[in-house]
Amino acid sequence: MSELRKDPITNRWVIISQERSARPSELRTGESRHLENSFCPFCEGHEDKTTPEILALRAGGGNPNSPGWQVRVIPNKFPVLESAHDLKRYGIGLYDAMSGTGAHEVVIEHPQHVLNMADFEPDRIQEILKVIKGRLIDLYKDNRFRFVMVFKNYGVSAGASIAHAHSQIIALPIVPWNIKVELEAARTHFLRKERCLFCDVIKQEFMTRERMVAENSDYVSFTPFASRFPFEVTIAPKKHACRFSDMSDESFGHLAFILKDVLTRLKVTLNDPAYNIILHTAPNIVGRPGMADYWTSIELDYHWHLQIMPRLTKVAGFEWGTGFYINPTPPEEASEFLRDYENYIVL
Repeated sequence: MSELRKDPITNRWVIISQERSARPSELRTGESRHLENSFCPFCEGHEDKTTPEILALRAGGGNPNSPGWQVRVIPNKFPVLESAHDLKRYGIGLYDAMSGTGAHEVVIEHPQHVLNMADFEPDRIQEILKVIKGRLIDLYKDNRFRFVMVFKNYGVSAGASIAHAHSQIIALPIVPWNIKVELEAARTHFLRKERCLFCDVIKQEFMTRERMVAENSDYVSFTPFASRFPFEVTIAPKKHACRFSDMSDESFGHLAFILKDVLTRLKVTLNDPAYNIILHTAPNIVGRPGMADYWTSIELDYHWHLQIMPRLTKVAGFEWGTGFYINPTPPEEASEFLRDYENYIVL
């Protein structure tokens, strides 16, 4: 069983997962950017080679764990956290720890061995987004889970261990440090100005437009002013919304178009780089002992968004030692480069 341990100096939680050490990995030492799997358990027809599915979209019905699906969700065979265990918090001398309670799921995004989401039709991306929404709603019914992280690793340098297009969902018993930083900044901004920090950032980007990549009726994509990585892109809804799971199916259609657009621009202009996609959404707002007012303004102050981070540079000693990131490509140049993939368009 895994365990969460808290560093008392940095206040960061770490997952100690001995089970993951036994995970067979396709990663190899070398510089290849993408994986070549001789056998893929995620392909249609190999359902018996994975854990039993949690759910699957099947156009014409059909039996569980059989071919004929469009999108499939399964438990991770080597989970970081497991839901079968009770959540226990305890101390080990000075240190704080808790049981490795949570959930770890895999969203298999296509029945065929397609690798890059950039190659999907928008309708397929929309179906994936709807499935993820359903999983978030379901997982947040469990009050043990404080935050559900949705992320996608594409390519070896982005951490992918299976080439077949998939995303992962991990439900956590705590709010992770990176998300907590955002939540605290958003709350502080709202208490001072009674406005959403993210809405203000989006308005600023519309005023200058020098970091804009693309937009449509519901969403905007731009390179952040203080981008940590070259060609980092944020996608956010234009209208304020704190939860991804509150979005309508129609809105997901527009999100699918802009997500495909951005990924296509990255693929074409940067020669199909590895990348990570991370969903930032509001945490579970169940009350917490001693923190009655912690979530009182989250509906107004937080704004969900997607981060897309191409893996074009490596984080080295200076970054690890200082927390600073060195980005050799100004976001203004990156956005212009991405826009030039095609004349700037409103989708």
